[in-house]
Amino acid sequence: MGKEEMTFQIIEKKIDSLLERMTIDEMIGQMTQVRHFDDISGDDIQTKLIGSVIHTQGPLPGISATEWQAKVTDLQKQALSTRLGIPLLFGLDAVHGQNTFEGATIFPHNIGLGASANPDLVHQAAKITAIETQATGFNWVFSPCVAIPYNEKWGRVYEAFSESTDIAVELTKASVRGHQGDLSQSENVLATAKHFIGDGSTDFGVEGGNSSLSLDEVKTRLLPPYQAAVDEGVGAVMASFNKMEGISMHAHKALITDLLKGEMKFDGIVVSDWKGYSRFGENDIINAGIDMVMAVDGDLEGFQNGLKEAVSSGVVPVTRIKDAVRRILRQKFRIGLFDNPFPDNKLINKIGLKKHREVARQAVRESLVLLKNEDNILPLKRDAKIVVVGEFGDNSGLQSGGWTVNWQGTNENYRGATTILEGFKKISSVEVAYDKDGIGNDDADIAVIVVGESPYAEFFGDIGGEINAYQLTLTEIHQNYIDTYIKLGKKTVVVLVCGRPLVVTPQIEQSDAFVVAWLPGSEGHGIAEVLYGEYDFKGKLPHSWPKSVDDYNGKHGPNFWDDKIHPLFPLGFGLNYKS
Repeated sequence: MGKEEMTFQIIEKKIDSLLERMTIDEMIGQMTQVRHFDDISGDDIQTKLIGSVIHTQGPLPGISATEWQAKVTDLQKQALSTRLGIPLLFGLDAVHGQNTFEGATIFPHNIGLGASANPDLVHQAAKITAIETQATGFNWVFSPCVAIPYNEKWGRVYEAFSESTDIAVELTKASVRGHQGDLSQSENVLATAKHFIGDGSTDFGVEGGNSSLSLDEVKTRLLPPYQAAVDEGVGAVMASFNKMEGISMHAHKALITDLLKGEMKFDGIVVSDWKGYSRFGENDIINAGIDMVMAVDGDLEGFQNGLKEAVSSGVVPVTRIKDAVRRILRQKFRIGLFDNPFPDNKLINKIGLKKHREVARQAVRESLVLLKNEDNILPLKRDAKIVVVGEFGDNSGLQSGGWTVNWQGTNENYRGATTILEGFKKISSVEVAYDKDGIGNDDADIAVIVVGESPYAEFFGDIGGEINAYQLTLTEIHQNYIDTYIKLGKKTVVVLVCGRPLVVTPQIEQSDAFVVAWLPGSEGHGIAEVLYGEYDFKGKLPHSWPKSVDDYNGKHGPNFWDDKIHPLFPLGFGLNYKS
């Protein structure tokens, strides 16, 4: 028997011992995930026997990392004081760094990492994210998103690596390895592959909509990154909001239990998404294979009482409950929680370290994609008279996108970040002007015009929805920035900050150079370094680039891979200074 198999057998025996002693209330408690301020009070951790805590949008655990760790420690002590003393898992959406803690290192969103197509860089980013997440007291991240986006109307395109299944597979493996490493070490966290399955392939790109792909298409195009994550030992998989074959994925037993847990041999936790219990059929989701439920926003009592009644009446078999709890306990043992349940305060001083930010800046450098460079206007000369144009040019919040400090991101600068403008000022040998409102600066020789999408997350970013104003083209204000400088006769370099390919064909034609910067995160300085030629462009398009809005009339989007629609730029396109 090998060491790995021996460890597995030891853990399984420990789980057997616990399960034999657990009451139904204690088992259901392990299946419960709550929000630490809004869903619990007083002694709820002890009396409701909670198994996991999520931190998300809402009141913070504290201001400093020390206060965050203190809150986690307090809740953990409550869990350890229960009859069986089973420690808590603490989870959060650290999707591009520990992005819920202001001052942490924020990496480019996954779409930018997909442009780099560099597994080593993705591994480093995930490892740093794990360190800074553990430094704030949390041991479980809901990352990576391994969706394959089909339609840029979907508001979560930037959370995924690429439309290419092959790229997604390689970067998924690197991300899981980086996050988890040796799970028994205090610097590592449980990773979560999400959202299973079809979240990025819904008809017309609607968040939570129906995906009409065939099962063969799902297995060929969408499943490989999940299999890669499972093969890497990913600790959790999160169920998706969408429907498949008209059935909610949360209640899709054939895909969750038979496929994921059966054929794919996934032995970790299947966790629901937000309010999964009340939204998707209550006990149906448990029978389908959901192991842990985000019992948030008023679902706690209904979930625990309803599930207990369902077990008593035979609607949900006890064997299903025991399987769920076994999977949860398995990950708690694997991550070493029973031996080391409390945060490591020695990690606090690693948040936002210079060497962490250097990795993030390298990710920015490698993520930039050059689409046009007329007459070799780039690289810029250090003594060129430059004006940086637009509000995105000097705002770290706008350049970072959603899931940054807040769920929907922020429109303001945040602690520890550098803006795009700061990078230009640091490198240029002459004064760099800033025209925030795009009114025109006639003294400059070259205008670097920064345009793009304001931050959004999840369904708020869906194009065509009723609650937002996002579009596949630039806003009129941003189009006017470019027009203003074209009319002044200035050379123009357009830098596009975006979470997905946009239809910018006219702006590409207008400009002398056009650079896609995606959502670079906290290290905006990296953009100037490449534009001034300190580093060459390495990024390649992780998505085919659309030429017109008409490309999105189809149910599944452009479908560039079927050769019926020809993109403006193909998947993998990207110039450099030698081309």
